[in-house]
Amino acid sequence: MTIQVLLADDHAVVRDGLRFLLEVQGDISVVGNAVNGREAVLKVKELKPDVVLMDIAMPELNGIEATHQIHEACPATRVLILSMYASVEHVRQALRAGAQGYLLKKSAGAEVVDAVRLVHAGGGYLSPEITGIVIGDYSADSRAANPLDLLTHRERQILQLIAEGKSSAQAATSLFLSPKTVDTYRSRLMQKLGIHDLHGLIKFAIDHGLTSMD
Repeated sequence: MTIQVLLADDHAVVRDGLRFLLEVQGDISVVGNAVNGREAVLKVKELKPDVVLMDIAMPELNGIEATHQIHEACPATRVLILSMYASVEHVRQALRAGAQGYLLKKSAGAEVVDAVRLVHAGGGYLSPEITGIVIGDYSADSRAANPLDLLTHRERQILQLIAEGKSSAQAATSLFLSPKTVDTYRSRLMQKLGIHDLHGLIKFAIDHGLTSMD
C-alpha cells in the first residue's frame, strides 16, 4: 500500500528535494505541497494524506499551530516535523501539538524515509539528537514554566501575524475576525506576557519559535 505524503515547507528547493527522495522509494507518493501552515491545514482536509512532513518556520501559520489544527480536524493523518530547530521548547511544543515525530533537516536522507514509514505504521520517531533533548527536558532542572503555555491557540495565531507585520485589518481578514477583536487579542497578549509594545511582541514571537526572522 502506497504511503501518501503531504509536504509543508515554504522553500521550493526543500520540497523538491524531499519529493525526489520519497518518490524514488516506490512505496511512498507525494500527493501535495503547502507553502505555509494555513495551506497545510486546508490541503490535509482536502487530500487526507497519511503523513505530513511539516516545517516549523512558515509564514501566516507556523508548523506547530498547523500541527495542532490537523490533529484536531484529521486525527488519522500523522504529522512528522522536519525542522532546523533543535531546542527543547520547539520539540516540546511540537509533541504537545500532536506531532508523532521530530527530526532535523540536517539529518534529511535515509532517516526521513525511515521516519515516514515508522510514523505511518503507528509508531513515533525522534532523531537521536532530539531523543537526548526530550530526555533532558524531563530532568528536574529543565521544568521551567513556558510563557507560551499562557496563550490560547488563537492568541498564538494572532501573535504570529502581528510579528510578521500584518495590520489588525489584515490579521482579521486571515482569521475571519473583526479588526476590533484582533485589537482586543493584542491587548490581552501584552497583558498576559507583560509586554508593553509591538517590538516586544515581535521579539517574543521570534525567541519562542512562532515566527522566524527570514
